[in-house]
Amino acid sequence: MNQEKQKIVIVGGVAGGASVAARARRLAEDAEIIMLERGPDVSFANCGLPYHVGGEIEDRDALAVQTPAKLKALLNLDVRTGSEVVNVQPAEKSVTVRTLEGEYELSYDKLVLAPGASPLRPPLAGIDDARVLTLRNLQDMDRLIDHVAQLDHVTIIGAGFIGLEVAEQLVHIGKKVTVVELQEQVLPLLDGEMTKGIEETMLANGVELILGDGIASFDPQANELVVKLNSGKEVRTELALLSIGVRPESELAANAGLELGPRGHIRVNDYMQTSDANIYAVGDVIESANPLSADAAGSDAYNAVPLGGPANRQGRTAADHIVLGEKAQAYPGTIGTAIVRVFDQAAGITGLSEKRLSQLGVDFKSVLVHADHHAGYYPGAERLTVKIMWDPESGRLLGGEAYGKEGVDKRLDVLATALRGKLTIDDLTHLELAYAPPFGSAKDPVNIAGFAAGNVMAGHVKTLASIPTDESVQIVDVRPAAMAAARPVANAINIPMVELRSRLGELDVNRPVATICVIGKTSYMAARVLSQNGFDAASIMGGVTQAL
Repeated sequence: MNQEKQKIVIVGGVAGGASVAARARRLAEDAEIIMLERGPDVSFANCGLPYHVGGEIEDRDALAVQTPAKLKALLNLDVRTGSEVVNVQPAEKSVTVRTLEGEYELSYDKLVLAPGASPLRPPLAGIDDARVLTLRNLQDMDRLIDHVAQLDHVTIIGAGFIGLEVAEQLVHIGKKVTVVELQEQVLPLLDGEMTKGIEETMLANGVELILGDGIASFDPQANELVVKLNSGKEVRTELALLSIGVRPESELAANAGLELGPRGHIRVNDYMQTSDANIYAVGDVIESANPLSADAAGSDAYNAVPLGGPANRQGRTAADHIVLGEKAQAYPGTIGTAIVRVFDQAAGITGLSEKRLSQLGVDFKSVLVHADHHAGYYPGAERLTVKIMWDPESGRLLGGEAYGKEGVDKRLDVLATALRGKLTIDDLTHLELAYAPPFGSAKDPVNIAGFAAGNVMAGHVKTLASIPTDESVQIVDVRPAAMAAARPVANAINIPMVELRSRLGELDVNRPVATICVIGKTSYMAARVLSQNGFDAASIMGGVTQAL
């Protein structure tokens, strides 16, 4: 261990900066550790902000994780709130701090930048109106609560994770909510077919969804705010909440001459060091190597993941390297794991989506399966959808997504661990996951996804993501007749699976066949029967549950 006493200055608190300070103190009791925070709160649970807006978290103080007094008493930290760093002088190893009393210079041995990211506010007409809010800190939350208490209707701009959390919470307290999203789906990080259940439950709970349309401007009126969209449509509301993403607050780094990525994030190495070895950076302001895209694309791909979990681990890595030097473990990169609850549904992602892999030009395969979240014969089983992407050469898992009412977090956690461990689709089939009827099945949905992927890799089945529109393809609905009649598939021939072998003569062996069922399992069996009888057959993934 490096025994030399160090002066560590940390710019910013919350997850990343506070993690650096706490870990550094545990490793070095004699280090001088100074935290500088421009706001009044040095450590708060920003992921919990929407839930206090809706009253699920009743106590506001529960969100203020630590106060300067507590940090002083517990960790002997010198925490200075209301202290904004306005300049960094790398050559002099000092920073300029601005307070209400004036400015002063503060020297450092090691500097850690953790200023975070701020909500995007594009330069649109009317956007500076007091009724156009964002949600980043406790003060933003208080302002939002004060406003909505007097209002009936709120428009949320952006259908990402935070936007949907706030939408849910506002509905819980009796507000009418409109959500506007530029993309054609909610939760743009996920693949479109994985968000249908979320959209349906939002509509069922009275949320108005406007998808595929962006914000052109805001027109403030005396008693309302008119949100004008690119399509020409107007939304008349009382308050707008911007939730369209964040930008890294990297101006200090830029002015100090530190290397930045193409989107303005501070670029760091595996130990959170910037291009200046004495300056570290952690949290939402940085980009670091993506262990998935870098390997898959064969390039030094970087990503920025503004989440609390990675920020905490990055802070630990930075503190370890500051104190322990070469004995510190390298940060392995961020794969990106996120989940959201929206009313009675949950959806999430880990690793790379199909969309992202396509953007990167990476060769991949994917499957989508439906299964019960625990044993189907045990009361309360709920449908769970899992999608996985993998490298067709090595079989290594590249990404996973899930949605449903129950068990989504458990499967995402398993897939995230598999990604970190560089497991393959074959490994997924052999995972021994906790099983008892109230908790899971003998074949967990993750196992089933592995089985389905293995069938594709082995050439046992060809899959289709949607119902073919090519008229030369014979679409065979293998559901029972009554089920097929109740929810028919256009242009399909209904041949129930139990009758398929005896009715092969009704199909043209010289034309391709696409089979479909409820969730994709029976159609796989049908495709196997057909392919072994000379047909060019493929199964439609997810069945009518996904396709219709």
